[in-house]
Amino acid sequence: MLTHRVIACLDVKDGRVVKGTSFVNLRDAGDPVALAERYEAQGADEIVFLDIAATNEGRVTLLDLVRRTAERLFIPLTVGGGMRSVDDIANALRAGADKVAMNSAAVRRPQLLTQAASRFGSQCVVASIDALKRGDFWEVHVNGGTQPTGLDAIDWAKRCVQLGAGEILLTSIDRDGGRSGYDIELLSRVSSAVTVPIVASGGAGSARDVVDAFTLGGADAALLAGVLHDATTDIRSIKAALQVASIPVRTAA
Repeated sequence: MLTHRVIACLDVKDGRVVKGTSFVNLRDAGDPVALAERYEAQGADEIVFLDIAATNEGRVTLLDLVRRTAERLFIPLTVGGGMRSVDDIANALRAGADKVAMNSAAVRRPQLLTQAASRFGSQCVVASIDALKRGDFWEVHVNGGTQPTGLDAIDWAKRCVQLGAGEILLTSIDRDGGRSGYDIELLSRVSSAVTVPIVASGGAGSARDVVDAFTLGGADAALLAGVLHDATTDIRSIKAALQVASIPVRTAA
């Protein structure tokens, strides 16, 4: 039986981990290398490193910081932010990333997903989707949630998989930082529409929220940030709750 994954997310700006609410009101949360090591020691299955300013600043991800983070980890590392070309992706993988997440560039150049999958394998290609509820649909946003695209998130997720994405990182902008739980309806609709793993993101406030993401939302992995940075809970406690709920997880360290 496949285990469900608990993933720690590091949103990085100016070399520091930051956290906000609905992508705004950012506050400092610490050093990315130190936090990555801490979460691995707690039993995180993966680390997601997102350079959230790279696209708006028109630059590539801070590869030296990625390299220093990757050198200290024994678990998979996903890197996103500023990936505009196959060469950018190759450089991130050379720096130690196991997977690369693309959002803005994939929307603007969908063929980039296909090119990356063809060169590196679909297992390395993560389509990152930031979605905001608009009436009866969820609209994809790019550039750190600042620019609406008119794309329906569910339709876009299906197209990303057709183009070659091997995983979907699905973030609810409405729920981000609110700690009121993941958007279960959005998760369940996307997980029902695609065959690749879905990573739930945006809204985790407790272990119960993670359980719901798996059992009600159909997610394969759950991403957490603020509740870990603030030590509201930790990965060991979350995994213990998952085991009580009979959800298979890798045993925490």
